[in-house]
Amino acid sequence: MEGALLVLILLVVGAIGLAVYAASKASGKRTAASLADAKADARRVIERLGGQVFALSGTDDASTQALADASERYTAASSQIDQATTPRQAELAKESALEGLYYVRAARTAMGMDPGPDLESLSGQRTAGTVTEDRRVQFEGREIEASPAPSERTPNYYPGGRVAGRPVPAGWYSEPWWKPALVAGAWGVGSALLFSTLFTGMAGVGYDSQAFEGGYGDGFQDGFDQGQADGGGDGGFDGGGDAGGWDSGGDWGGGDFGGDFGGF
Repeated sequence: MEGALLVLILLVVGAIGLAVYAASKASGKRTAASLADAKADARRVIERLGGQVFALSGTDDASTQALADASERYTAASSQIDQATTPRQAELAKESALEGLYYVRAARTAMGMDPGPDLESLSGQRTAGTVTEDRRVQFEGREIEASPAPSERTPNYYPGGRVAGRPVPAGWYSEPWWKPALVAGAWGVGSALLFSTLFTGMAGVGYDSQAFEGGYGDGFQDGFDQGQADGGGDGGFDGGGDAGGWDSGGDWGGGDFGGDFGGF
């Protein structure tokens, strides 16, 4: 009797072990398939970006700078996809490439060319808003401008999104005032005042300095709900992997932009 019970116990343990092994193997296959699909999707966007970067040359400061930014994103995305070992990392590589394509669109616009087909939205882009009017302010001894269109005074483009957890509206600027936070992973003293001074009362932005410090503003809930529907809070790129992983605190780190932008 005891022998039969021992055999039964061994059979049950063996069956459980076999089931666990089969489930683990099936899960591994699903993960591998998901990674392969995510990598293929990312490579499609990266190749498209590469074709544009190598085919275009800037004709003025705005288009030249936008193409330089696009090239940086292409380099980053290519490195990211080569190192990706999870679907999430492949998605981040795709996000970097998508951001690069936005810079390409900006360059084409600056050169008077057809910007091309619409692109997928970037994480945080909708809640960040868009510059809708020309604005010029004095801040810490510097004149900073924002505009919905490129010009000699506003040659620096940003496609819109979140940098170090804070919104930066899409538009053209006299200087890349967001880059110190992009590199450092945190905003400096005075950033909320600059944001408020530059954007208060501007339609299409809808953030005040307190909302900027809190990382949200009007329309935040809509953006949050959409992010949840898309798969987790603003596409899952906020707070450490903002805007395609170019936040230095993110999974992949930021680029070395160099230069002293001052005041941050």
